[in-house]
Amino acid sequence: MLMQEQSKYVEKNQSHLYKFENKFLNTITININRIEHLLKLYRLSKEDILMHINQGRKIPVSDKDVFKSEIKTSLLKKIDSIFNKGLNYYLDPNQPKALKEESIFFRKDQFSADLSLGSKQRVTQFEEEKIELSALAKLSNLNLERILENYSIQDNPREVAFLLRGKLYPGNGLGIKEFLKVFISKLADHNIGVFEFVDTHNKREKANINGFFLSPNAIVLKRMQKSLKREVFTLAHELGHYLLNEEEIDEIDEYFIENKSINKIEKWCNEFAYYFLVGEYDKFISNLDKAVSQNNFQDDAVTNLTKEIPLSKIAIYTRLVLINKISQKDYNLVKDNIYTAFKERKEALQSKKQLDKENGIVFQARNPVPIISPLHKKTLQSAFYEGVIDEREFCRRLNIKAEKIDSYLQ
Repeated sequence: MLMQEQSKYVEKNQSHLYKFENKFLNTITININRIEHLLKLYRLSKEDILMHINQGRKIPVSDKDVFKSEIKTSLLKKIDSIFNKGLNYYLDPNQPKALKEESIFFRKDQFSADLSLGSKQRVTQFEEEKIELSALAKLSNLNLERILENYSIQDNPREVAFLLRGKLYPGNGLGIKEFLKVFISKLADHNIGVFEFVDTHNKREKANINGFFLSPNAIVLKRMQKSLKREVFTLAHELGHYLLNEEEIDEIDEYFIENKSINKIEKWCNEFAYYFLVGEYDKFISNLDKAVSQNNFQDDAVTNLTKEIPLSKIAIYTRLVLINKISQKDYNLVKDNIYTAFKERKEALQSKKQLDKENGIVFQARNPVPIISPLHKKTLQSAFYEGVIDEREFCRRLNIKAEKIDSYLQ
């Protein structure tokens, strides 16, 4: 009897002893299929991974060092710096499958943008968060069914935009950041969740996209701290994708210049976004006299208009060129002047910061804090009250300190 118990103990702990031995040897045994699955998910080659691992290394490693079941722990950590799965993910003996439910990368073959590694990381991050929040909603009996009607590209984007303004438009007279918050809140009221992320200056892999829509009800935005009006336009554009139920990952051009290569869906979403944000002021824009040098290219009218609606000067001038209210040559001149003025303001600000630093005046800059959708907050509240998650998990998901939990449970 004692021998049997000893045998069971040895069998039970054999893997642990082996892992300990490997740890002592600074190697770890993994399920190589899981790395191959992630390569397929991210659409990366083995050469891409090697390039990432070998950055800064004096002696580069080869594929024979990396793509095998026994690997150095340091190399596995380097690989996981791309995928952010945690080392336990690679120890799981279960064979992963490329399921459409797992990722948009398995649901679509092509995207509007040429995605950087940072973009792929963000897409995967929020795909996982979307799935997890959906599961929490179901476990806590929270109904997140679609409320808004489905549309198609056969529907007139102007008519759809004016119809939905009554339900979703935050209103004029708001500061642009407040406008964005209210817009996100109104979408939450209609079971559309918005994730906002911030690429800090020290983030190694940055996203080269502005936003994307993940079916059935998630929109993801990159914080455009120096151009919040562009972020608002991105949100309206992605709302268009939601209405069409057409997933996409976009590097959105808020200026929506006519482009023969742009597909019908992108054009519909651009038109929808414009009319949703401009509203009745579209009549004012359409009735403007042609912008020419003699009237300073209608600069006063356009500048005043940007104070009334959440569209930038360039976005308005782009509309003018589309309706032949400004020539392409003059449009290019105006656009260059706007960009030059923006660049000069940026350089002046940098010079002032440098001068302040030299004079001993240092301001502690803080990274922008992403806006939390009320829908996500509501989902986590419901999961907490139903006992699906505990206080620690609630705080972790909202990235808040435990002492602030009461204010987030109201």
